[in-house]
Amino acid sequence: MQSSHLLPPGRSFELSQELLKGAIDIHVHAGPHIFSSPRRVDPVEAALQAREAGMRAIVYMDVFEMSNGTSWIVNRVLRDQPGPFETFGGLIMNTVYGGMNPRAVKTALFYGTGAKYISFGAHSTYFQAAREGHIVDGKFVPLSELYPQFKTEELDRCIRIPVEGDVSPELDEILRLIAEHPHVYLNTGHISVPEALRLVELAEEYGIEKVLIASSVTKIATMDELKWMASKGAFIEYTLAAYTHTTPIPKTHYYVEREYMSIDEGMDVAPDGGVKKVSEQIRELGPEQCILATDFGVYTLPTPVEGFREFVACMLDLGIPADDIRTMIKTNPERLLGLEPLSEQDTVETALTA
Repeated sequence: MQSSHLLPPGRSFELSQELLKGAIDIHVHAGPHIFSSPRRVDPVEAALQAREAGMRAIVYMDVFEMSNGTSWIVNRVLRDQPGPFETFGGLIMNTVYGGMNPRAVKTALFYGTGAKYISFGAHSTYFQAAREGHIVDGKFVPLSELYPQFKTEELDRCIRIPVEGDVSPELDEILRLIAEHPHVYLNTGHISVPEALRLVELAEEYGIEKVLIASSVTKIATMDELKWMASKGAFIEYTLAAYTHTTPIPKTHYYVEREYMSIDEGMDVAPDGGVKKVSEQIRELGPEQCILATDFGVYTLPTPVEGFREFVACMLDLGIPADDIRTMIKTNPERLLGLEPLSEQDTVETALTA
């Protein structure tokens, strides 16, 4: 009988590199960003590094811009490069765009390469922003109490999903827009778990075909909640950034006002369970509705490509089979993005031309 503590066979640095061939990272935060929150790579660097690693695509996330505009530019820069590599982007509905703003969503769908996703906010969700604050005299105080203008400038404009009852006209229009564009997926963003559960219900009601449960929700949801969302066809996102050693560090600053630089609820302790918890949940959920990504781009972490390789290596060391990893970093992202699967020959040619 094999001891359960033994490392799995076949694990190697080379295998972690090989598994990136044809893979897709759906969560990359390349620059630019505000001055107080520097980035590790710019969008072109991120794309070139991913292409050189043999990856098929990356998806840009940007808390201040429609990243499908960035994607349009990068794809033009790389259009003469060999290999079937491309980039995608979308819209994170933050207060920069007025929060729950159907006009911003409609514009994003027809801008640049066209939005591939609509996200319901990063730090501009009420659930997130209400928990941001400072330690004053040893006590945590929310920004909305310290700075009255934070409430009017940010908190009052933040994304909120009604967990019961009727939806607002703005949310209704946004859900209808996503449903009318089946190539676009709904990203829950940094909302609460009850809000995410309601969004999954609403997606089914409105006929939205593709939903991604953001890692910010995944890491605080119970297994029963994750199983229910997966049973409804939602993809469950796991990002390495949500489970790294740097989680307690204020990596990202979302506000131009320096006084708003915050210590939020996720920075008091390291993520419970770390990457081991990820592997355990994947085993229980099964890989068919799970997606691995990085959420990398901040300067305190490695490049997104290296972060992706590290995540793959961690899963190998924790006993997740290579075929399951391929499902979560290649097959499922292809389904989410509506891409035809790469053939084995295409994958080989991608690696050779990188």
